Amino acid sequence: MIARRIHLASQSPRRRELLRQIGVAFDVLPLRASHGRADVVEIPHPCETPPAFAERLAREKAAAGWHAVDGRGLMRYPVLGADTVVEIDGEIFGKPADREHARAMLARLGGRSHWVHSAVAVCLDTQSDARLSSSRVEFAPLDDIAIARYLDSGEFSGKAGAYAIQGRAAMFIARIEGSYSGIMGLPLFETAALLKRFGVL
Repeated sequence: MIARRIHLASQSPRRRELLRQIGVAFDVLPLRASHGRADVVEIPHPCETPPAFAERLAREKAAAGWHAVDGRGLMRYPVLGADTVVEIDGEIFGKPADREHARAMLARLGGRSHWVHSAVAVCLDTQSDARLSSSRVEFAPLDDIAIARYLDSGEFSGKAGAYAIQGRAAMFIARIEGSYSGIMGLPLFETAALLKRFGVL
């Protein structure tokens, strides 16, 4: 039974869908429209590992969301932030800048395994906590035609690693080890545990 709502510091439709799946009531917090907000800079620190980078960004997004709640006088519900990065050969793949960048990412991923690190964080007043999910994804080999057809769909836009497991890219994925929802962008097991800690579920 739901005890209270949360603010979701993310514009991702996938994260909204996943929260609804586990019965979490939420209000979307449009951070980038928040006056005076210090944007979260999505650039890894020197020597920062991909999992640590994902967790730091999730924490920073939750903290920025709480700052917006406090500054705007909104209902003081817990703020949930999340971040997802794709890692291959120790390199972080975030969201592609354009079609050519997405093509290069998919060419690297084809026929190989990579990691997807999804972190979720919650902030309420002076309290904050985070959880991390790391999953291994194996792609089938991809030729230029398959990549071009996928890029034509436009699905790559705004997706870490230039693909969406819940969309057309599912036909590229030979095997996963880990959390399907984490690969989508919000690991539900870790999210539920975190929300329980804050009295939401």
